[in-house]
Amino acid sequence: MKIKITADSTIDLTEELIKKYDIAVLPLVVNLGENSLYDGVNVFPDDIYKYVEETGDLPKTGARSPEDFKEFFKPLLDEGYEIVHLGIGSDFSCCFQNLNIAIQELTGVYPVDSQSLSTGTGLLVLYACDLAKTGKYTAKEIAEKVQNRVKDVQASFVIEKLKFLYKGGRCSMLSMLGANLLKIKPSIQVVDGRNVVGKKYFGNMVSCVKKYTEDTLEKYNNPDHTRVFITYSTATPEMIESAKEVLNNYGKFKEIIVTQAGSVINCHCGKNTLGVLYLNDGDEGHI
Repeated sequence: MKIKITADSTIDLTEELIKKYDIAVLPLVVNLGENSLYDGVNVFPDDIYKYVEETGDLPKTGARSPEDFKEFFKPLLDEGYEIVHLGIGSDFSCCFQNLNIAIQELTGVYPVDSQSLSTGTGLLVLYACDLAKTGKYTAKEIAEKVQNRVKDVQASFVIEKLKFLYKGGRCSMLSMLGANLLKIKPSIQVVDGRNVVGKKYFGNMVSCVKKYTEDTLEKYNNPDHTRVFITYSTATPEMIESAKEVLNNYGKFKEIIVTQAGSVINCHCGKNTLGVLYLNDGDEGHI
């Protein structure tokens, strides 16, 4: 049986990785006013910030319908593939609910609830691809092994400003004003499928990124060293280099991948957000 790994566009993998691993991607929706656009197809991060500057409004993001999922899967199923599908976590979007509605009428699609977002989900996608490449597992077995690692995804970010989180209803005006007045850069951690506020940082973003990366490695200190992501909404070269320097000094990751988040994720975090993401369950026993 042929196996295909599929995902939605919030996995925030580079085009090079998507092509290398032959991942089929379903773009999610971004609404700029009355215009419904598709993440990574005809709307990109720069479009998000231009729209906010011109209108003062935050774009709305949207899930794909059960019918969209069926149309996405059908050609692959017709080609004889079994499918393992991952996307944004069920507590962040109704995508997973719509996916499950769609596959009630399909055979051969195995969903994984990533309980994560951005390259937190992307890490699981690449793990699924690594498993499929071995030829040792069925699609169902791959989905089960990936689901078992969901709890071990270390997904976190440090954010320069809370403006977008406030506009999106994810923090209070008091929190936003307090953070701005005190020049706090909070970290956000994905815990049990939801965003929670982590450690707070002070100073310029370069120094905050450095300390955040060091703290992350200290707290989540049992990495799978296969790969680590530096994922950003927008960032200066110095911010990216600050995280990369810490990871290089740590010296154990086989691959450090730098990637920019897509338009859906940018809608919710705003400029100068950067995260370091990896699987935190050691090197052994995964393949």
